[in-house]
Amino acid sequence: MLIMNTPKYSALTLSRFLERNEIATFDELKAVLGNPARATVFRKLTELEYLSSYSHRGKYYTMRSIARFSPEGLWSCKAVWFSRYGNLLDTAQELVDRSGAGYSATELKEIVHVKTKHALRDLTDRGRLQRAKIGAQYVYLAANEQVAQQQRSVRESDDEPSLATVIVTNPDLATEEAKATILLFCSMLDEKQCRLYAGLESLKLGYGGDAHIGALLGMDPHTVARGRQELISGDLGKDGVRGKGGGRLSQEKKHQKS
Repeated sequence: MLIMNTPKYSALTLSRFLERNEIATFDELKAVLGNPARATVFRKLTELEYLSSYSHRGKYYTMRSIARFSPEGLWSCKAVWFSRYGNLLDTAQELVDRSGAGYSATELKEIVHVKTKHALRDLTDRGRLQRAKIGAQYVYLAANEQVAQQQRSVRESDDEPSLATVIVTNPDLATEEAKATILLFCSMLDEKQCRLYAGLESLKLGYGGDAHIGALLGMDPHTVARGRQELISGDLGKDGVRGKGGGRLSQEKKHQKS
């Protein structure tokens, strides 16, 4: 009678472990399988359509079926970042190619949450992206010349600074009348709209923008940063919006009620 040997190492074991833990290091996966050879672990991972993190030097692994990707194709679990496009190089290229106006290294870092300078330089050296100086900063554009030209045009048309940006970057222009105009505009917005507007102006300023815009609008820099992150992530749901008149009752209203 022919006796079939049961496979010693099963991809199902890895699958169940990852479903419970979502992500794991290679050593953890190896231990779960019973410490087989490195090549064996990767063979089993391949059966599961795995992803390795683009942060933490690719130290963590998950299954594609577990990841819940954002509109940008990114997913974070326990502060570890994964991409539907693979490693950091492929992710950076994909995001730049799909962008409307290209990205600076700082802008892309805000999206992927890791440093991108070396990856972008590598992609440029390989001819997978273009680098151009537009205004006061270097911007990375698609390698396709037609796409790059469209991105360059959009970037140049958006390069005109807004009123808030002019005021913050040029203190001599920070007249009380100009400040009053911006504050009047913000007073007409609800809490979330004001936060998103502040985040937008911070993005235009770049490094240090949260503090600058917070000081101008009388907002906590952390609130400005939250608005900036919401814009970057595309998380613009209606939760957390408090309309005008929300919050604590004024002392005058309290006294009238009492």
